[in-house]
Amino acid sequence: MVKVILDMDPGIDDALAIMLALNSPELEVLGITAVSGNVHVDKSSVNALRVLETMGYMDIPVYRGAATPLVKELVTAEWVHGEDGLGDAGLPMPMRKPLEGAVKFLVDMLTSERNVTLVATGPLTNIAHALLIEPQLTRRISRLILMGGAYGLTPYGYGNETPVSEFNIYVDPEAAKIVFQSGLKPLCVGLDVTTDPKATLSKNDVEKMASSSSETARTAAKIVWRFAERFGFVQLHDP
Repeated sequence: MVKVILDMDPGIDDALAIMLALNSPELEVLGITAVSGNVHVDKSSVNALRVLETMGYMDIPVYRGAATPLVKELVTAEWVHGEDGLGDAGLPMPMRKPLEGAVKFLVDMLTSERNVTLVATGPLTNIAHALLIEPQLTRRISRLILMGGAYGLTPYGYGNETPVSEFNIYVDPEAAKIVFQSGLKPLCVGLDVTTDPKATLSKNDVEKMASSSSETARTAAKIVWRFAERFGFVQLHDP
């Protein structure tokens, strides 16, 4: 079983990533560290708990992380993810509250636990802070997998934030620079992969999910429904 920490900014696609991870028997989710990105960390940390508790997971910790990028002003994307960040799907608010200290959790867990894979699907602010505090983490992280960047032309020929930039890297480029220059060798999944039509849910796919016998699939459909209605498809950047 692969031990993972999810560093993310839920976000409709991050929510689906949580669901996928929890339904993958080969993964053990040690915790979730939230960061500002798609929405402010005050929302993203609560959203992670909303998804966990909707799925019946009450024991996986969620830590509140960085509220702002290292240097620039925060850019969020409620226009994509809904005012609440989860497609305004009406998921119940959680019983728990996020824990404080995402960066400390990352440093402590990655120092004490062996063979931990870090999966980052938001801006890299938390990870950059952790590396600045403890540079030796580069020797402790078994693997870093991140959704970020645009490493070739997308099917549309442009980025999703500017003509040449992907949202997660754009939100905190200074944090990305620290991570990329740290000596880590991340596996980067960029827009050239996640915007491929093969990695996209059609509106028909979402309708099938909504009528599924699986409660997880029906919940996922609720979260992405408004996006699918608006655009006719759902790109799975983070799952």
